[in-house]
Amino acid sequence: MKRIPSKYIKIAGFVVISAITLLCVIILVAYSQRETLFKMAIEHVTQKAKKEYGLNIQIKKSTFSGLRFIDFEDISVVPDHRDSLASIRRFRVGIKLFPLLLGDVKLSHIAFENGKINLVRKDSIANYDFLFRKKGSNQSSEMNLSKLANDLLNRVLYKIPDDMEIKNVEIKFKDDSGIVSLYTTTATITNNELKSSINVNGGQAVWHVSGLVYPEKKQLDLVLFADGKKVELPYIEQKFGLKLNFDTVRTQMRRVERDGDDLKISGSWAIRNLLINHPRIAGNDIMIENGSMDADMRIEKNAIALDNSSVIHLKNITANPFIRYTLYPQKIYELQLHTTKMDAQQLFDAFPQGMFESLEGTQVSGQLQYSLNLYLDSKQPDRVRFESSLHKTNFRVLNWGKMNLQKMNAPFVYTPYEHGKPMRSIIIGPQNANFTPIDDISPNLKNALLTAEDPSFFSHSGFEEETIRKSIATNFQKKAFKRGGSTISMQLVKNVYLSRQKTLARKIEEMLLVWMIENGRLCSKQRMFEVYLNLIEWGANVYGIGEASHFYFGKRPADLNLGEGIFLTSIVPRPKSGLHFFESDGHLRPSLHGYFKFIGGLMARRGMIQPDTSAYGFYTVRLKEHLRKQVSKSDSESLDNDLEDKDDLFQQLFEKNHRDSIPSKN
Repeated sequence: MKRIPSKYIKIAGFVVISAITLLCVIILVAYSQRETLFKMAIEHVTQKAKKEYGLNIQIKKSTFSGLRFIDFEDISVVPDHRDSLASIRRFRVGIKLFPLLLGDVKLSHIAFENGKINLVRKDSIANYDFLFRKKGSNQSSEMNLSKLANDLLNRVLYKIPDDMEIKNVEIKFKDDSGIVSLYTTTATITNNELKSSINVNGGQAVWHVSGLVYPEKKQLDLVLFADGKKVELPYIEQKFGLKLNFDTVRTQMRRVERDGDDLKISGSWAIRNLLINHPRIAGNDIMIENGSMDADMRIEKNAIALDNSSVIHLKNITANPFIRYTLYPQKIYELQLHTTKMDAQQLFDAFPQGMFESLEGTQVSGQLQYSLNLYLDSKQPDRVRFESSLHKTNFRVLNWGKMNLQKMNAPFVYTPYEHGKPMRSIIIGPQNANFTPIDDISPNLKNALLTAEDPSFFSHSGFEEETIRKSIATNFQKKAFKRGGSTISMQLVKNVYLSRQKTLARKIEEMLLVWMIENGRLCSKQRMFEVYLNLIEWGANVYGIGEASHFYFGKRPADLNLGEGIFLTSIVPRPKSGLHFFESDGHLRPSLHGYFKFIGGLMARRGMIQPDTSAYGFYTVRLKEHLRKQVSKSDSESLDNDLEDKDDLFQQLFEKNHRDSIPSKN
């Protein structure tokens, strides 16, 4: 090894000593002039706040205490033409010196007392809206999300001090929905341990946030709970109609690291005895005893993702989710959920209490495995990918709980509801004079209904992925729920086993029941179709094909001609509008002409009927004479307007390549 000449060592030593001396001189000058420099800094900050955000900041007194501490007294912040935002009686802050020399402001100590933060929103005006104000119109829409998230995270963590002491500080939020007051009596950080007591809404509850904070390591472990009761959020219930409470919620941030241009954040969330109630989620309280998620988030330059290494825990069941949202160059939505083989009974036991009432008490055996995959490109919604499957291994039902899914195999009583009220009880079986066996129903009606409602009914297992895929694409394009993806199996389960509540829980329950019936072969397809035709609504207080054929045409279901079959099919989605499709002389209105041509054309191409140039029986349909006086001309005209673009809708609903299981003639 070559020896370094002594003259170079002397030069290096001189440079180091000179740098240290210069640094000491700078520190001494800065210390001697700190008051002047500090006042200049405060003046700069207040002017900038006024110019850029319209904030009037006043500080009655500010002094240095030693080298690292600054004391403030009587601070107030008032936005222009807004309610006062904040006032603090005393505030002390300590700054770490070495990070400051490198350009980072990290806090070593915070102490303040007797403070008020007042957030007010009246109509669309808030005294805190400056927080969301853009600093210019030339910001790139293609922001670097990874850099933005990393900078924001660092700013937050750097502001967590080594030591903290807060006393008597109130944060109050007020808008048209109500007032929320959080009064912190004490909050301290000592030796990385956080403790706090928060008085909620003038004594309604006392909350505690406690745990460990390691900002230098970018690690947190915090828990929120209340004294002697659940943590309740009445403001959320007032604002959104969502009842929400829980015993404890815990969050951990275990690791933050850069991976090239990406930011990876690993952590977990856990909650105990979570109660949820919202009319769009379920009709009653839902209780989740223990739920948690180990989450690995990846923030990329143009996307945010929850990696599939993340794990959702619900009792003894685990699942791996993957969620990715790409912002640019176009928005892309990705969702995946996969499980390994799981014990079927453990899955049923893991269902949140109150979510699936019909399945409570059900005992099963075997194994189940679920897989979901959704990919939607906002620029090409018609190419959306959707796959969903629940695979079974030796699955069977040992004992039914509240609901016996085999009841359709024998006569049963069906009670339709309207607006939450029962209409009347209908026997689905031979005891009902209007009940019509499947073989006594005209093929014209059966084939038309299958063509329009569910062409692949006799071949699918309860679900038609292609129909669901098209439903997703249509609803995304329309930015509203314009098209459903229900099969006849799903409509049947909804009517026979479930309430008519339009909730998320009921929809999931419907899908589970359909899967159990279809995959367990609990009822034949022929019987399911027979029950469906004998209970669905065909008009105001008209249920079943027996009542419908007599009501409109004075015929038996076996005698319905092609036009009558297509007409009855057309009113299934809107049964109470049945009479409004007729003119006062009993003829059909022209608005249905396109529907007849389209459905009839599909039936002809599938070999069910012969091609027809006269609109497949459109001109043969005649309403029963004594009903014609009930037809309203004004109602007919308004319905005509609603149907002006129905031909385009038919083309969306029924495409030539739609898979079906209706037998065709060779």
